[in-house]
Amino acid sequence: MSRCLGLLLCSAVLSLMGWTQTKPAQTTPPNRGTATPTGTHPAANPTAQPVAVINTTVGKMTCTLFPDKAPLGVANFIGLAEGTKDWTSPITHAKKHGVPLYDGTIFHRVIPEFMVQGGDPKGDGTGSPGYEFKNEVSPDLTFDRAGRLAYANSGPDTNGSQFFITEQAFTGQQGQILNGHYTIFGQCDDATVALVKQIARMDRDPSDDRPFRPVKIVHINIVKAGAATPARRPSTPTPAAKKPTAATPKSSTPQ
Repeated sequence: MSRCLGLLLCSAVLSLMGWTQTKPAQTTPPNRGTATPTGTHPAANPTAQPVAVINTTVGKMTCTLFPDKAPLGVANFIGLAEGTKDWTSPITHAKKHGVPLYDGTIFHRVIPEFMVQGGDPKGDGTGSPGYEFKNEVSPDLTFDRAGRLAYANSGPDTNGSQFFITEQAFTGQQGQILNGHYTIFGQCDDATVALVKQIARMDRDPSDDRPFRPVKIVHINIVKAGAATPARRPSTPTPAAKKPTAATPKSSTPQ
């Protein structure tokens, strides 16, 4: 069953509510640190929890994972990202061993002021790794901040490989629609949220929210807890993507 179904239902409900949530305060720009002398590299920062660095065709996303909150979800994500977890292709039905699932997949569904969704080996929102696992919900971990990394599903306990990253906080009635229904297994940084907003505003097909030129995931690197992750290098800021004319999202629930 399509992972889009659950998100479509949520989107429909949110649409009926008018999708009029007040936008959260502007996030603080990422700290670019002090300039480093020519020929040197930025200092490395040790991580207390594992970090996923999602390399895409338009930039890098950095998300801290929560193995203490969602041990099954984090282990699944890391295994599929590194190719240490077996999966089955939804296209050829061939068993995959030692093959990173996320390499080459796309963000097949993008909705401004909501989220971007990817991780489908089939690329259309109906694919899975050939298995499902249960939800992991913590009452103290909600969609109350932008950058939540969570699994998309088609109902309770139907998690697989598809995931989504939110671009804003959801509280009140909108938060209640999401909270408790999707496994949050990570938190992405401010620079990632900015990139998510850019991707969410790419030209898309209004019938299914699929971008006409989907962003592709090149590879996901996992930085183990306690290891050092390079600090972000200063970069020339890119112009913000033009925001389409205001329209109520057709579907706002991750699938």
